[in-house]
Formats: sequence, structure tokens, C-alpha cells
Amino acid sequence: MRNCIVIFFALSAYVTSAQKVVPLQDFNNYFKSYQNGFFRQIEFQPIKNFKYGDNVVAYVDMRDNLRVFDGSAPKDVANLNTEYEVSDNLMTWKIGPTLNMWDAGKTRTLTYFANRYIVKDSIIVYEDTRFNTMNVYYKGNNYNLFAGFGTISMPVHVGENILVFQDNGNVYKVFWRGDIYELGSWNSAITFSGETDILAFNDPLHGTFAIFQNGEFLDLESFFVDKYKAGASNIVYTDLNGNLKLYEKGKVKTLSNFQPDFWDVRDSIIVWGENRIMYTYLNGERKELVRYIPEDYAIKNSTLVFRNQMGGVSCFNKDGLKDITSNQQSEYTIHGNSVLVSLFNRSFIYYTDGRIFNL
Repeated sequence: MRNCIVIFFALSAYVTSAQKVVPLQDFNNYFKSYQNGFFRQIEFQPIKNFKYGDNVVAYVDMRDNLRVFDGSAPKDVANLNTEYEVSDNLMTWKIGPTLNMWDAGKTRTLTYFANRYIVKDSIIVYEDTRFNTMNVYYKGNNYNLFAGFGTISMPVHVGENILVFQDNGNVYKVFWRGDIYELGSWNSAITFSGETDILAFNDPLHGTFAIFQNGEFLDLESFFVDKYKAGASNIVYTDLNGNLKLYEKGKVKTLSNFQPDFWDVRDSIIVWGENRIMYTYLNGERKELVRYIPEDYAIKNSTLVFRNQMGGVSCFNKDGLKDITSNQQSEYTIHGNSVLVSLFNRSFIYYTDGRIFNL
């Protein structure tokens, strides 16, 4: 993310999948919001820095005020330049040891004795030094995970709405949607992967590859696997024979019988390469996408953006494969399932719902 540049989009009513905020500054250095087919200026002075997610952006203006914008109107949350973090839906800011948060237009103080903390889409994990506790905020409520003496450990894994921690007895436990589930205790460390509603790990007790989903622990394979990664309610992994497999909706399916050159998953989209061909899997469909491996790519929600053979930018999502630009001097970001491309001359291309808008 770049610093010292921002502008805001609260997108047109006719654009169904577009986001509330898309950071952008035009060639005149104006900070604007694109709404219902035209631009509305938001800030009249340059800002100092910003951070953003799909549905919220926070920034420090020229007067050192910390502000938040969610597509309606900017709101002051602090009158000084301070430490802050943003996810797709939540925002925090810390003044000294006081940790504050913003959620859906409402602000509150989480603790006056904060130390370490992590901000994700649906949860905020934070340490309270007054009571020496590890806590989590989720959907308007605060939950105490455990208390300890001396220096306490942060959770071993934090996803978008799920986390794993060890209590004072070194018992692994899972926090998911306001409830805590006991996993077990082992001397060896476990590597977890989990983002939204699902968790994957090699189970040292049973020697299996296992998952946690919907409050239950299930075995996917009767052996450990070398590589695995969680998306949104799905797990992708390679088995002992190098086959690329997907667990989704209660079933395991094979995506490829060949050892992939690379593979990745985030949220709802999977991408991998075989023999210099890039494939994707989205909404139950496996697709050969392009006959080359891109130099770089990004995945978010249900959208894949990558550098095409011309050095420009292409996109794949529910609207299919689209070449957005052949301009080699361009950068891209994903906002919801829309794509913003920044060109060398400070002009922009916005791609959403299969349509291209030049800004």
C-alpha cells in the first residue's frame, strides 16, 4: 500500500459488485469519491498516510487528524497522528496503551492497558496488561481467551474469523464465532492454516491431516501432508503423490494429478501452474486460463489479477478473463471483486462487473 496518497470511491448504484471505498488520487492530487456517475471531492488538502480494506479506509490528514471513511462521510476518530490498523471491516487506533476500535460506524475503547494486538476482518485479538489476559473482540462482544503470569503468548494462528491459542496448560484451543473448542496438548509445535470458518493442520496424535469446521474435527487424509493452505471454507493441499487436492463443501476432489509448478488459494479462488500453463478453480469450475506463468499476481475474494504477457494487467473472476490494459507501467489493487489499475501518468482504469472505466 502506498503512503501519502488517497481518495475515496463510494461506487455507482448500478455497479452491483463494487465496493464502498477504493483509494485513489487523480492527476490534480484531488481526493474524491465517485458516486452515482460523478466525482465528489472529499479532502481539499493532501493527506499524510492511509490504510484501507474492502469496506473502510482510514487516513491521517494534514492537520494530523485520524479519520475514517466507509462510503458515507469522513469521520474524525482522533485529533492526532497515531498508530492505527485497518482490515476489510474493522479499524483500530492506539493512543499510548489505550486501544480503540471502529466497527460499522460505531467506536469504542477495547482496553486502557493494551500491548500487542492483531486486526482481522471479523476479529481483533489484543493483550490486556492490567489483568494479563489475552482477549478477542468479535461482533460487538469481548471474550477472554486466557489469563497468565509474566509474559503471555499471542495466539499461534489468527485467521479472519478463527484463531488457535494455547492456554496456561499448553492445551491447543480454537476460537470460532464466539465459542471455544479444545483440540489437545502436544509437546511439538503445530502449524495451522485457517482464514474463514475452517482450519487445517497435521494432527500429531493420530498422524493424520485434519481440519476443524462447523465445530467438529475431521480427518481428510490418513497421513501428514507437506503443504496445505486454507481459503474461505476450503482447504487446498498436495498429497504424498504430489496430487493437488481441494476440500470443499464436505468433499475432497483432485484438481490435478501432476505435481504443480506452484499453487495458491485465497478466499474463493485457487490458482496453479502446470507445464507453463496457469489454471484456476472458481465456483466449482476448473479452467485453463493462460499458456504462461505470470510474473506476479494477486488474489482476493473471487478475483485473480495478474501481469499478462504484454506486461499489462489482466483479470479473472465471475465475468471471465479480461485484459484490462497492455500498459507495462501499471500497478493494480483488488477492491471487493473490482480492480483498480494505476498508470504511469497518474490516470486510472477501473474494472468492475465486466466493464472498464477510464478515470
